[in-house]
Amino acid sequence: MPENAPETITGKPSVLFVCVHNAGRSQMAAGWLTHLAAGHVEVRSAGSAPADQVNPVAVEAMAEVGIDITAAQPKILTIDAVEASDVVITMGCGDACPIFPGKRYEDWKLDDPAGQGIAAVRAIREEIKDRVAKLVADLLP
Repeated sequence: MPENAPETITGKPSVLFVCVHNAGRSQMAAGWLTHLAAGHVEVRSAGSAPADQVNPVAVEAMAEVGIDITAAQPKILTIDAVEASDVVITMGCGDACPIFPGKRYEDWKLDDPAGQGIAAVRAIREEIKDRVAKLVADLLP
């Protein structure tokens, strides 16, 4: 593991994706990271105001590329989740995301898939894939 890569107790870097509802962007990002890192990164996602369920159009868009996020459930953002993560990636959650020293933070400006059709969500999915692939390359050189 390179010197700049964070490490958790398991020896793996950990990433937390945060958006407001934890129903679209953060769930797609978690799906991509789980898929692309192949078990070499701990993956978490949460929302500042979680929805009742994952956005069905996000589920459909991910299924099109062979990634199943049907079992995912929106979760509330907790301080413990942030403290347990090396990298915290926010996606439009504003001031609801707590900041801790020593963590790496990135804010990804992405369109919200809520209320969007499948074509728009596919474009968001691909942008998330590109960003997650760069993250994987950074964390797991």
